[in-house]
Amino acid sequence: MTDLLVATGEAARDRGSGVLLAVDEVQYLSAMELAALITGIHRTVQLNLPVVLVGAGLPQLPGLAGDAKSYAERLFEFPRIGSLDDDDARSVLGIPVEQQGVSFEHEALELLLRHTRGYPYFLQEWGYHVWNAAPGSPITAADVNAVAPEVGRHLDENFFLVRMDRLTPAEKRYLRAMAGLGSGPHRSGDVAAELGVKVESVAPRRSGLIQKGMIYSPAHGDTAFTVPLFDEFLRRALPAG
Repeated sequence: MTDLLVATGEAARDRGSGVLLAVDEVQYLSAMELAALITGIHRTVQLNLPVVLVGAGLPQLPGLAGDAKSYAERLFEFPRIGSLDDDDARSVLGIPVEQQGVSFEHEALELLLRHTRGYPYFLQEWGYHVWNAAPGSPITAADVNAVAPEVGRHLDENFFLVRMDRLTPAEKRYLRAMAGLGSGPHRSGDVAAELGVKVESVAPRRSGLIQKGMIYSPAHGDTAFTVPLFDEFLRRALPAG
């Protein structure tokens, strides 16, 4: 990997150009693969070659990079891109429709913010369905409510359920216990108590769920879902008990 990136960088430099390497879902790289990628980029930096790595992944990515190579935290920046704030979420929905001569009623936008929690993918899905279903401008809260069942089914079947299908029965029980406590984040001890077991007994299960990208640790001892509304889906899909 290092030889490849160095050769590529040298070729780009000789031609007065540069290379941008974009990698999505970085958290799914094995430790060996991630270490090789970091080592290669490190070498191009040492040689001042025009190679840039832009990676995207779930919140555990900084920790994974640091585990792979201890100097990763000095080599890279890790800006967090999570749910948008309300103003940005309104812009995401409002600006594209305004460019088409259409507008949202204030109540419709506020309803969409509550449904999506500012999460970019949810904004995209809700915006898509509302745009296709609304009969005219302005788009109203009634238009949003009209597509709610369809959007809910779509997200359950094509987003949440796909994620849950990766899980073992024991992992599903852990997440259902988390969901029973609310949206989170939650203390690991509280999740274990909800399951009626000791923290130590479910630590491997928690680690496995972090590796699968289902949860992450926003602070030591805390556990949170990587996407919003997953707790609500779990309460719908998995009965308590």
